[in-house]
Amino acid sequence: MVKITAAEVNKLRQATGAGMMDCKKALVEAEGDFDKAIEVLRKKGQKVAAKRADRDSSEGAAVSKINADNTVGVTIVLGCETDFVGKNESFLALANQFADIAINFDNKEDFLAADFGGMTVAEKLIEQTGVVGEKLEINAFEKLEAPYIGTYVHINKIGALVGLSEKTDDAETVAKDVAMQVASMGASSLSYKDFDPAFVASETEARIAVIEKDNIELGRLGKTLKNVPKYISMAQLTPEVLAQAEEDAKAELKAEGKPEQIWDRILPGKMERFISDNTTLDQEQCLLDQKFIKDEKMTVAEYVASKNLTVTAFKRVSLG
Repeated sequence: MVKITAAEVNKLRQATGAGMMDCKKALVEAEGDFDKAIEVLRKKGQKVAAKRADRDSSEGAAVSKINADNTVGVTIVLGCETDFVGKNESFLALANQFADIAINFDNKEDFLAADFGGMTVAEKLIEQTGVVGEKLEINAFEKLEAPYIGTYVHINKIGALVGLSEKTDDAETVAKDVAMQVASMGASSLSYKDFDPAFVASETEARIAVIEKDNIELGRLGKTLKNVPKYISMAQLTPEVLAQAEEDAKAELKAEGKPEQIWDRILPGKMERFISDNTTLDQEQCLLDQKFIKDEKMTVAEYVASKNLTVTAFKRVSLG
């Protein structure tokens, strides 16, 4: 029987992240051959991965990396089965190692095929499945390039990247603030201009249906009914719609007996309320139209503009 030294076991542990007993057993089976021992651990990982292929890997860690000049960023999710493993230091270290590699690739497929110490990233995932005893996989991969990239990771559960129009003295702070906004509020698009018309129509129909259902119950209870909106996005507020809204506002002022000479002072506020009441989808889903979480008196767009910057794009990943 080949004698296995502690130094050999530690070398294998450092190379694979496997536990002491697993490394010792692998070296014994490989008769002390280091490369064969790695193959032993890899085969064990393949067996474990096959058995756990249908397991849920919704726990894990979200991590982000940005290059040296803040022009390229990547955020990924390394998934596992339990929160216990997801919080483990060696697991988090592995996630960061993966992110260091991921930043060099444009898509998940190329990243998984990339080299990781003599094996591919995909093979490393299988090997570590055997080490950890849980299904491991890359559940999300997002990359962003811009004149300036900032990131924010919320307790390893949510990762966000934000691209800005240029690098300025305020860029680092603004990018982090907006990335926090993305992580917290979960926008789906930058602007209402990015919405698909079919999506807006479907959302409008769905929201109206919910309100009408609620109103049936409110009416039964004798309570005040909710307003049923005609519009939910700026994408629907055409010049014709806005012109009609202004005419309706003027008619209201006239009916209220307000002197015509003061209408110009009142109309802007009424139109602002009309737009606010009829753009609920934008306020929820469009990053630039959301109230800024650090100062709800302004929108994200207004905050960024106050720093003479614009947001070019954003990405968000999360567990689950």
